[in-house]
Amino acid sequence: MTVVTKSILKKVYGKRDPWSRKYDFGHLLVIGGSKQYSGSPTFNALAALRSGVDLVTVIAPERAANIIASFKPDLIAYPLGCDYFSTEQLEEVLQMTDRKNAVVIGGGMTRRPEVMEFEDEFLKKIELPVVIDADAIYALSKNKDVIKGKHAIITPHSREFTTLSGKKVGTDLKERIKYVDATAKEIGATILLKGHIDVISDGERTVMNRTGSPFMTKGGCGDTLAGICGAYLARGLDAFTSACAAAFVNGRAGELAARKYKESMMASDLIEEISNAIR
Repeated sequence: MTVVTKSILKKVYGKRDPWSRKYDFGHLLVIGGSKQYSGSPTFNALAALRSGVDLVTVIAPERAANIIASFKPDLIAYPLGCDYFSTEQLEEVLQMTDRKNAVVIGGGMTRRPEVMEFEDEFLKKIELPVVIDADAIYALSKNKDVIKGKHAIITPHSREFTTLSGKKVGTDLKERIKYVDATAKEIGATILLKGHIDVISDGERTVMNRTGSPFMTKGGCGDTLAGICGAYLARGLDAFTSACAAAFVNGRAGELAARKYKESMMASDLIEEISNAIR
């Protein structure tokens, strides 16, 4: 079984043309948040920017968007006039996909019925490369056909993977590899099953990523991974390469942060180590 190594980053980061300009390295749209959750889309966006995407726009319910906008001036936050996503916002959100290169969806959206209906309808209509994470995985599990033929990365932890596939996974690595490979074939997407050893498959190729730390249990460390995946999709990489490179960088940044903070490590600490992981 192939293991992802730092050489994967050569496929992401080459020497830049001196005449490079904004938009050459992508504009990512992050869809997430709700009345009570603003952290997940913030972590998506900040991790994506640290990974080299040129622009990130976050679209979120008004309270979440206002909080997100306050974190850093680097973030573009578009507020929706609602507390939770629903199909009432669908057309407005679809219009926001114009001139974007990739989408991350799911973080902090909740699993309310109207939110899941929105996610289902959005995934049906979207043509951009997409990272499906967190709450959006639960919506996808109800109708997996919506991403057939699309460039998609799904980033579940074990419980989300069980919801998606119907297969309960433990710590047996051979079993995890078998189920991830089979589910990726069935769905027609790249799956990145997070764990002590990540398993990544597009149904044809299956690899492991061994970077990471047991201190990465803090909330937000999966959101940073989804953001990095989105950054690489927005830069024009294919879904499988994006997932492999993102898993490596997120895990390596987590290792570096854990060396400093151990039990006190937070997802925001991981984000600050992304540049060191890449270097």
